[in-house]
Amino acid sequence: MGYTITLHNSPVEICYFHGVHRRIHSCLPPKVDNGSEREAISLVCRGLQGSACIDTDEFDEDECLSSQDSKASAKRKFKEQINSEKLLNPSTSALDGSFVRNDKETNNDILQNLCSNGKLNDASRLIEIMAHQNQIPHFPSCINLIRGFVKVNELDKANKVLQIMIMSGGIPDNITYNMMVRGLCKKGRIRSANDLLEDMSLSGCPPDVITYNTIIRCMFDNGFFDQAVGFWKDQLRKGCPPYLITYIILIELVCKHCGTARAMEVLHDMAIEGCYTNIVTYNSLVNLTCKLGKYDDAALVIYNIISYGLEPNAVTYNTMIHYEVDEILAIMKETSHPPTVVTYNMLINGLCKYGPLDRAISIFDQIVSRNCSPDIVTYNTLLGALSKEGMNRLNQVEGAIGILKVMAGWEHRVGTSSYKMVVLQLCKVDNLDLAIQVLEMMVSTRSKQEEYATIIRGVVNAGMKQKANKLHQKMKEWEVFRGRKPWS
Repeated sequence: MGYTITLHNSPVEICYFHGVHRRIHSCLPPKVDNGSEREAISLVCRGLQGSACIDTDEFDEDECLSSQDSKASAKRKFKEQINSEKLLNPSTSALDGSFVRNDKETNNDILQNLCSNGKLNDASRLIEIMAHQNQIPHFPSCINLIRGFVKVNELDKANKVLQIMIMSGGIPDNITYNMMVRGLCKKGRIRSANDLLEDMSLSGCPPDVITYNTIIRCMFDNGFFDQAVGFWKDQLRKGCPPYLITYIILIELVCKHCGTARAMEVLHDMAIEGCYTNIVTYNSLVNLTCKLGKYDDAALVIYNIISYGLEPNAVTYNTMIHYEVDEILAIMKETSHPPTVVTYNMLINGLCKYGPLDRAISIFDQIVSRNCSPDIVTYNTLLGALSKEGMNRLNQVEGAIGILKVMAGWEHRVGTSSYKMVVLQLCKVDNLDLAIQVLEMMVSTRSKQEEYATIIRGVVNAGMKQKANKLHQKMKEWEVFRGRKPWS
């Protein structure tokens, strides 16, 4: 007894003759219940009746199952097909079927190879199949795949892999997240970028300064100025560290797009949120306003620096020196916040430290000409700088003497150290006549012999005993000294 099954429109033929079962090609119907061998054979036969011709005088299922080899072969083939059909939809390719039959290690080896060869779509499909099979994908390969999709602007595919990775227990790094955020911002998808930022902390990778900077810049690029300020406030309230660089970028963008006055308002608002202003923030505004030629705005920033009691640094001074410090002062004079002696002292101090000393003397002359009384800080700052410079040029010598004269004219008491400093430097440059003039100015304002003796001893200690003798002789003529020399 035997029978032959021939499938219509198929090359499959199953032959069974007298207990000998041969299968030329496996072709099984979909969705076979994984039951006993007898039930499986019956399902095959019934499933094929609509599309096959069965030539047999009698069909005996018991005889069909009598061969052990036949049963083992059928069981193996059915099981493979059943597992495939459970996991794959009708459009699944043959390649997917091989992925389904692999274990986790094998699929991860294939995944790494696909990523290495730039086959992004195949690698993405494999990760989806592994997720359906509860297999954990190789996380470094997932990261490479996400970055690869971002580079070719396939952001939705990148996000799909990202979600699978997170649900599988993986934690993407900041670089990968920031690439995604940047990609979304480039496409103007600000809401999606913001949503991704919110997801970062939940995944174990909190946003960093680059994440915030990217979103804030994107908001300004798209005209969402107030939203950008509100966004940063919200992040601060949620516990975000008050990153200085992000704060500076925000303030600069507000100043550029909304004006300096609005930037000053935001500085105040941010202080309430715990993001306090420092000289670095103000320096960025001074630099920006000067660079744009808005010296009136620069004057406003400088006024705020002074009013908040902040100490300018080298950057502040260098920025103003590089641009037009005189013009800034002129603008301040015409506003409701004219420069005070504190303003002038700040500039003089900066010019003495980092800029041309001649400019510092010029600022001092402006103070005097505008009836803005200098104070002891002004004098000591300038005299100290002149002394350190060495008074090698005539204008510096004249400047030092002029400062002393102004101090005397304003009835400011000049300290002995200031006179000593000037006299000593004049002696060093062999300008003894001017040194005598300075001593004469000193004599006209005080009468304590010990103060003059201190200056003469300083000249002697500097190795200029002969010049000290001449100064002492002059002092005797003025009847300041009587008796022996103060250093003897």
